[in-house]
Amino acid sequence: MLKTKQSTYVNNALIKSTFCFADTSHFLHHLLRSPSPTTGTLTLTTANLMASRSHTHAMNGDTATVTIPKRPKLGPSSITPSQIAVEFSHHDPSVARINNGSFGSCPQSVLAAQHHWQLQFLRQPDDFYFNHLKPSILTSRSIIKDLVNADHVDEISLVDNATTAVAIVLQHCAWSFAEGRFHKGDVAVMLHYAYGAVKKSIEAYVTRAGGHVIEVPLPFPVTSNDEIIVEFRKALERGKADGRKVRLAVIDHVTSMPSVVIPVKDLVKICREEGVDQVFVDAAHGIGCVDVDMKDIGADFYTSNLHKWFFCPPSVAFLYCRRKGDNFSDELHHPVVSHEYGSGLAVESAWIGTRDYSAQLVVPCALEFINRFPGGIEGIKRTNREAVVQMGSMLMSAWGTHLGCPSHMCGSMIMVGLPACLGISSDSDAFKLRTHLRQCFRVEVPIYFNPRKHGDVDSITAYARISHQVYNKVEDYYKFRDAINQLVTDGFTCASLF
Repeated sequence: MLKTKQSTYVNNALIKSTFCFADTSHFLHHLLRSPSPTTGTLTLTTANLMASRSHTHAMNGDTATVTIPKRPKLGPSSITPSQIAVEFSHHDPSVARINNGSFGSCPQSVLAAQHHWQLQFLRQPDDFYFNHLKPSILTSRSIIKDLVNADHVDEISLVDNATTAVAIVLQHCAWSFAEGRFHKGDVAVMLHYAYGAVKKSIEAYVTRAGGHVIEVPLPFPVTSNDEIIVEFRKALERGKADGRKVRLAVIDHVTSMPSVVIPVKDLVKICREEGVDQVFVDAAHGIGCVDVDMKDIGADFYTSNLHKWFFCPPSVAFLYCRRKGDNFSDELHHPVVSHEYGSGLAVESAWIGTRDYSAQLVVPCALEFINRFPGGIEGIKRTNREAVVQMGSMLMSAWGTHLGCPSHMCGSMIMVGLPACLGISSDSDAFKLRTHLRQCFRVEVPIYFNPRKHGDVDSITAYARISHQVYNKVEDYYKFRDAINQLVTDGFTCASLF
C-alpha cells in the first residue's frame, strides 16, 4: 500500500491524522469490521467532513498551519439517540450513572481517535515526536483558544488536569514568597468549598512559604449570588487588615461539593477594585458545563478539565495565563522539568518526557463530536442544565425535600436534599450510603454531608449531587428515586451500615 503524509494504520484501517470523522457511527461501524492483517486493509473515507478554517501560529520558532473544525450545518447527519447509545455503549448498562461530574465521559469515536494516536506513537516513536506531536498539540491549543475567547494561543497550555494547573500557579506563588516579591504574612483567599486537592496544594505551596490563608465561608443551601458576594467582600476586608496585601484569590467557577455556580465575573471585578494582585479561577467543571469567556471573566489564570464536560478521555485540562507582555509566561513553569524548560509554559507543558499525550491530541475529535448536537457546545450546556433542573425538581418532590440552590446557580449538576429519616449524620455515613446505593441498587451518585448549624431549622443533613450528560435517560433518575423510596419504606437508616 502506498504511504501518504501524516497517515497511519488503526486496526488495519488507513485514516488521516489531520482530521476526525464527522459521521462517527459510520467510522466505528467500519472500524469494527476492518479486515485482519492477513487479508488486507480498509481505507476509510467520509463524504460529510466538516468545513474548516486554517490559522497559522508560531511556536518555539516553528510555524504550523492549524486546521480548526467549524460547527457543521446540522441536518440529516445530526446525531440521533441510537448513535448516542452506540457512542457510550462501553458504559455499564446496569448502572444509573448520574455522576458525570466526577470523572466525565468519552464517546467511542473519540476513544478510537485516541487509540489511533497511541498506535501512531508506538509504530514510529521518532517520527511521531519530531513531526507530529508538537503541531498536533498546537492544533488542540488553538481550538481551546477560540472556544474560550483568549487573545493568543500562547495563553493556553495543555496539562494533565486542573490539579496540575493549580500546582503550576501556586508554585509560582511560592517562588514569589521565596524570592521576596511577596512577604511573610501576605494573604491568599480561597472559598471554603474549594476542592480538597486545591486546599492541600495551597497548604503545600502558600502556607509553607509563609503566606496567610483566609477561607471565605459560604452558606449552603444558598439562595442568591448576593450571599456569596457579601461573604467574599468580608474575607477581603479581613485579608487587608493591619496593612496586609492580598496577593492571590483562588475562586471556583463551579464548586464540586456542594455544587454551586459561583458569580466569578463579579468576584474578579471585586478583586480588581480591592487591589488583589492575582486572580486564579479553578473551573475543573468549566468548559462544556458553564459559559467560559476569558475576556469576560477577566482572571489572570483559569483552568478547566477537558475530560469532565468536553468529552475528552482522561486526563487533560487547559490552563489559561493572561498575556501581560512578550515574556508573560516565563515566570510560570511546569512542575515536571524537562528539555523545554525556559521555552514558555505552553511549550514546557507539551513535552514533560516520554508519556502518553493522546488525550491532548483528540481535542479536534471531541469538538467534532460536540458539533453533531444541535447548537454545539452551547446546545449541550443548555440541554443539560434544563434536564438536571427538571430531574432535581422531580426528586425533590418525590422525597419532600428541596434543592441546594436556585436553578440559575447550577450548570449541569444540582444538589438535591435527601430525606432526613435516612439518618445521615457524618461524612462517613454519606460515603457508606453512596457505597450501598452502588452495590445494592446500581446507582452511582455522590452524597454531601451538610451538618446542621446552631439555630438551623432545616432537618436535611445530606444532599445528592446529580449530573446530566447527553447519554443520561430519565430512567436513570427514576432508578435513584425508587432506590431512596425503597430505603425509606424499609425504615433504613445509615446506622445499620458498617
